[in-house]
Amino acid sequence: MPNGLQAAAKLRDPFESGGVWLRVLGTPLSFPDRERMQLFKNPCIKSLRSGVTLSHNPTHPTMNRRSFIHIGGAAVAGSVISTSSAQAATLGLDLPKLPYAPEALEPHIDVMTMNIHHDKHHAAYIAKLTDALKALGKESADPVALIKDINSLPKDQQNAVRNNGGGHVNHSWFWNWMAPAGGPGLDGKLAADIQGAFTSIDDFKKAFAEAGVKRFGSGWAWLIVKADGKLAITSTPNQDNPLMAGVVPDSDLGTPILGLDVWEHAYYLKYQNKRPDYIAAWWNVVNWSEVAKQYAAAKA
Repeated sequence: MPNGLQAAAKLRDPFESGGVWLRVLGTPLSFPDRERMQLFKNPCIKSLRSGVTLSHNPTHPTMNRRSFIHIGGAAVAGSVISTSSAQAATLGLDLPKLPYAPEALEPHIDVMTMNIHHDKHHAAYIAKLTDALKALGKESADPVALIKDINSLPKDQQNAVRNNGGGHVNHSWFWNWMAPAGGPGLDGKLAADIQGAFTSIDDFKKAFAEAGVKRFGSGWAWLIVKADGKLAITSTPNQDNPLMAGVVPDSDLGTPILGLDVWEHAYYLKYQNKRPDYIAAWWNVVNWSEVAKQYAAAKA
């Protein structure tokens, strides 16, 4: 009996609801025969569907399921959305560069997650937003202004702008709310006001983490400045955010000054189903200087 199985699969991105089908080809993947049944039980690859081809191939080195997940992730990262990227550039919807190297947040956020999250997931939101804007006959748009007034759009385009415009805006903020560990801590007026609103910094972090952990499915946890200038913690599903009047409840409206992505694509490769561990590690890379700037701007 040959030693391994070579898999070429049509893989649906497991981290995006309604995601794009991608074909994982060109990378030889071999598994011990004893693992072939366990392979498809792994939560990272549950979305393998019809079209999977399994054939014995002893010529490639044997790899275990962990190696498959890492190579599979790299293959997904290698998938390119080319035409939509060019269209996005003409609309002024460029993918923002990370303000640090993708490996700079290690060990708290792993480099593979950062590469896939930024280069593929964020890029896909921009591409789909571009398509939605074309359907609206718009050659340019301010994404933030667009998502703040979604209900003014034609109903058949509202969801596309809500999901993809929200995804673009949220992630553009998210990259800047993180920085390599060891930067300036939480201090000054922001620290004092957080203590005033939530009793202590520890109580604030506990409440914020709870908002992220309890968010069912995919979404975000937020620290916002409400219209009355007070700080509040909230969470939203999917790619909604607290600027979306008429979409999120009025009680959750405000200016985001800190947000945490709790979609599985933000942490699953490293933390699997341990969202609380991801959130605990994330505090090490929060860019408090940027949060303080956003707080000052929101209060101005």
